[in-house]
Amino acid sequence: MELGTIYSLIPQEEVKQQKPPRHVSKFKQPVKTEYVSKKADYKTMGQAKVPVPTTDNFLKKHSKEPQLPDKREFKYPDGERKRPEIPEKADPPLMGLKTTKNFITTNAVQNITSVPKRPEKIYVDTRKGDKNYLQPSGLEPVFIHKKEYGNKPQYLSRRQDEMRKAQEEYNAYVSEHFRRGAMQQLSEDERNAILQGLKKNWEEIHDQYQGLSVVTDTAPKKNRKERMEAEMKQLERDIESIERHRNFCKTHPPRMKEPSVHKQLQTIKENGYLTDQ
Repeated sequence: MELGTIYSLIPQEEVKQQKPPRHVSKFKQPVKTEYVSKKADYKTMGQAKVPVPTTDNFLKKHSKEPQLPDKREFKYPDGERKRPEIPEKADPPLMGLKTTKNFITTNAVQNITSVPKRPEKIYVDTRKGDKNYLQPSGLEPVFIHKKEYGNKPQYLSRRQDEMRKAQEEYNAYVSEHFRRGAMQQLSEDERNAILQGLKKNWEEIHDQYQGLSVVTDTAPKKNRKERMEAEMKQLERDIESIERHRNFCKTHPPRMKEPSVHKQLQTIKENGYLTDQ
């Protein structure tokens, strides 16, 4: 509680609080100059002074309508194949045309020398006598009478030749590197050992995966399930790669301490090479 005194009756001058000076950036003038220098005229808001149209350049009728090309006579692409027009009623027909052909004798000779037409093979599939052609139905063996029946297709022969040449080139390339000592091929026992190890790792992870909880209601459960699924997919890809390819190579000889099966398979690349880095 403030006690009143006689000194409080003396008028005192009001002291005004002075504001600090406003901050002005030292980059204000360079930024302003740069902004003005890079801004071109008529860029956003149009021209500063719009030119007044002249008396000759006034808006004319149909001036803004699209201009169509000149009319030309339409011709069909196959107009040359068109048959001649039917003669008019008033046109006189051609008169005096005669022929020396004996149609009776010609027809008799044609019928005598013609080969009789073989009847079409048909079959009836209903009791009402509905007929169908036998040849397109697939019931008659037609393909076995072809010349190329039972022979190897030509495209398969070409494909086998290409694969054989590619395998020979690859074997020659690998042999050359073996001769130089740049690479060392994995033996069949090592390949089988890696394959069996991968399958064993997959079975172990699969057994653990089967023991997981059905409900993944927490983040650790979800993360563990996703991690195990990713590991099984990676192992499946590695097993498929090893089963598909028969030859694998490593760039350096094996060390005294063999790495684990999973670490060896992580270094297998798509081209069928194996490194121990």
